[in-house]
Amino acid sequence: MDVSPRGLRAFRSRPASRRQRIDLVTLAHIKEQSRLSLGSYGRPRMTEELKEIGLNVGHRRVGRLMRQNGISVVRTRKHKVTTDSDHKFNIAPNLLDRNFAADQSNQKWAGDISYVWTREGWQYVRRQAFWNYWLPKPRERLAHAGLPCSATPGAFAISPVERN
Repeated sequence: MDVSPRGLRAFRSRPASRRQRIDLVTLAHIKEQSRLSLGSYGRPRMTEELKEIGLNVGHRRVGRLMRQNGISVVRTRKHKVTTDSDHKFNIAPNLLDRNFAADQSNQKWAGDISYVWTREGWQYVRRQAFWNYWLPKPRERLAHAGLPCSATPGAFAISPVERN
């Protein structure tokens, strides 16, 4: 940069301007309010809090100070447990124990249910899969989406289980 040594020395020894002093006071309040809110206040709520304690600041200044000093909202979501394991219903035994390999076909079956949103609301979809039914043909191995569709009709055709 084309700055003379004398100009740099003058810049460094110059006292802070009025705006810089007000920004430092505002920043101290922003940091305090951010700490008190556990980092959950963004620019609009922070501006409201600062106005409540008597500081006359705008949301753009608050946003600029927060951005320049790395103060941002910490968004955390609570983990919602959806499985109720504390019930008195019969629990099916885990016969497979994650061992899906079998010596011959038609030995190990697994099932799954899904819900699909349609215009009529949530629709229940039952899927039955035969884990070691057969290896698909080489051309079908490339079509990942075609595997479940091509395996399911064959699995139902040889299934000894009654279907509804």
